[in-house]
Amino acid sequence: MEILSSTINWFLLIGAGVFAGFIDAIVGGGGLLSIPALLSVGMPAHLSLGTNKLASSMSSSTAAYTYYKKHLLDPRLWKTCFIATAVGAIFGSMLVYLVDGDLLEKILPIIVILVAIYSLIFKKVLHGEFHPPKYQPRKKRQIAQGLLLGGYDGFAGPGIGSMWIVTSRVFYKLSFLQSCALSRAMTFVSNLVALAIFFYHGKVDISVGLLLGASMMLGSYIGAHSAIRFGLPFIRPLFITIVIAIAIHLSWNAWV
Repeated sequence: MEILSSTINWFLLIGAGVFAGFIDAIVGGGGLLSIPALLSVGMPAHLSLGTNKLASSMSSSTAAYTYYKKHLLDPRLWKTCFIATAVGAIFGSMLVYLVDGDLLEKILPIIVILVAIYSLIFKKVLHGEFHPPKYQPRKKRQIAQGLLLGGYDGFAGPGIGSMWIVTSRVFYKLSFLQSCALSRAMTFVSNLVALAIFFYHGKVDISVGLLLGASMMLGSYIGAHSAIRFGLPFIRPLFITIVIAIAIHLSWNAWV
């Protein structure tokens, strides 16, 4: 494609991809970097969103597998959540065409800001060290969480990683790293569903998506290993910083 004929575009996409994957593997929010990078090289908006879903699917799969190999994720406990997330993502993707875009842009910053405020006020969500469940968590909670967050990711997505982390800490008393692992696994599911829908509508540039995705996979690998190695002292400030950055970014676009 013409986009990849420029060396500058190659460096821009690779650099943005590595950093986006790094951030995404830990707290989510990589789309704040990868989507603007795609737009900056001249890709149309809808094509950028679809292409980013391809790259994000590659990135989240790498991070989820890394956490799984470190025994921070047991897929057998989360079967219900996987299914609910996929179903939610399908309906969320369909709802995009039924809701006014301007209204959505004004609502998103409020949602993300509420997540940030909740995390700051209820410090136990960030500072408490909880333990993983030995048995499958309540299916009703998995269904509710999967449908709502999967639907949100299929519908829009900004801040979804942070929302998975906070709700998983509250619902299941997972450690922060285990919440990150569950977050990456579930966003992989919703990304994959959304990717299929974008692909069906011809809104995915495969060559650019693979380049960006490979870069994000490298960043995700580094990010997941960094989170595992350095733990909460490394994750806490990064989590708050990224959530606030997402809120500012969305607020600026919607209100300013």
